[in-house]
Amino acid sequence: MRALGSASVQIVHDLKNQLNGLKLYATFLRKRMEKGQRPPDETETVTKLIQGLERAAADMSLLVRYGRPLELKRQPGTDLARLLSETADGLRFSAGAGPFEGEFDPTLLAEALKNITSGAGAEGSEAAELSLRREEAGGRAAAVIEWRGLPRAESGGDLFRSFKGGAGLRLALAARIIREHGGEATHEGGTLRARLPLAR
Repeated sequence: MRALGSASVQIVHDLKNQLNGLKLYATFLRKRMEKGQRPPDETETVTKLIQGLERAAADMSLLVRYGRPLELKRQPGTDLARLLSETADGLRFSAGAGPFEGEFDPTLLAEALKNITSGAGAEGSEAAELSLRREEAGGRAAAVIEWRGLPRAESGGDLFRSFKGGAGLRLALAARIIREHGGEATHEGGTLRARLPLAR
């Protein structure tokens, strides 16, 4: 299975490069058509073709990243509350009593938090909210992050393991980044939850 996964990642990587080449050709054609006063529907068709190639290449890049090892650049004292407030994307955000500091890779973790928010359809949802609280058990502290009221979270199934489209890939990658930090990501009912270990 591991060999098959490695081979698949390499194939997807090669396909992504081919798609990027096709996108360059399509962009060249669009510029040529714009200079030649071609009918608007032809230019629009080429533009849609380019957009489709860009989406496919972006999804393939995500799949390649998911299949390759992640290299965490942990920074002691990274404030999870600050990171969340910066990536909340307009969601109502509330934080309980801290502190919420830990050894996190701020760049990768910020990407994961943004991917969860966007992948579950939080944009434009007035009911969506994000919360952060601290839990202590057995001498260990953990941060619990919850996304509630997200449209896609209500649809059933585990969004972190669905792999449906680009949004599914982003959620799967986000869950993997959280696991690499010693945490876990779960989907229960209409709630997405991430648990991350905090500094002692």
